Amino acid sequence: MRTVYCGELPVSYGQFYVESRTDEAYAELSKTFAGQAGGLCGAAVPGYLFLVTGLHTGEVGLTIEVHDSAPELDDGWEDVVEAAFRPASASTVVLPWGDGPLVSLDLPVTDHRVRYCGRDMDRAREEELAILSGEATADQYLLQFWPAPPRPDEVVKQTAGIAEYWHQHARALPPPP
Repeated sequence: MRTVYCGELPVSYGQFYVESRTDEAYAELSKTFAGQAGGLCGAAVPGYLFLVTGLHTGEVGLTIEVHDSAPELDDGWEDVVEAAFRPASASTVVLPWGDGPLVSLDLPVTDHRVRYCGRDMDRAREEELAILSGEATADQYLLQFWPAPPRPDEVVKQTAGIAEYWHQHARALPPPP
C-alpha cells in the first residue's frame, strides 16, 4: 500500500475531482453520475471522478491510498461507495474546485476500482459555521485505488442523510447515451 496524500483538502460547493483526461473539459454533474446507483463518486465520464463532501466550503481531511489488491473495508467509515475507474492518461491528479492539482496519483493506465469513504458528512453540513471558524473539525474522507476489472458502481454503506440525498439524485438521472 502506498499513501499518496494525507492532509487537508480545500473544498468549495461540496466537491473535488480526480482528473486524468488530457482535454480538461468541464464534466457536468449530471453526466458524471448518469446511470449510477451511488451519488458520492461520479465515475460515468471516462478518466474523471466527481467526489461529493458533506462540507460545502472549507477544508476536509483526506487520505489517498493506492493498493496492489482490494483493501479490507474499515467499519469505522459511515458512508462507502465503490466504482470503476480507468485513467485516460498517465497523469492523474486530485483537483480541488477552482484550483490547480493538490497531488499526483501516479496511477498506471489500467482498470481500477475506487473506494470512497466518508465520516461525519451530516455533522459537517450542520456545523459548517463552527468548522469555518475553527471551533469544530470537518468531515474526513478516504480514497482508495487498486487494479480490478470494471464492474458497476455500488453503495457499500450509507449512513448520512446527505449521502442518501446524493444517492437518490444519481438514481433519478437518465442513463448515459
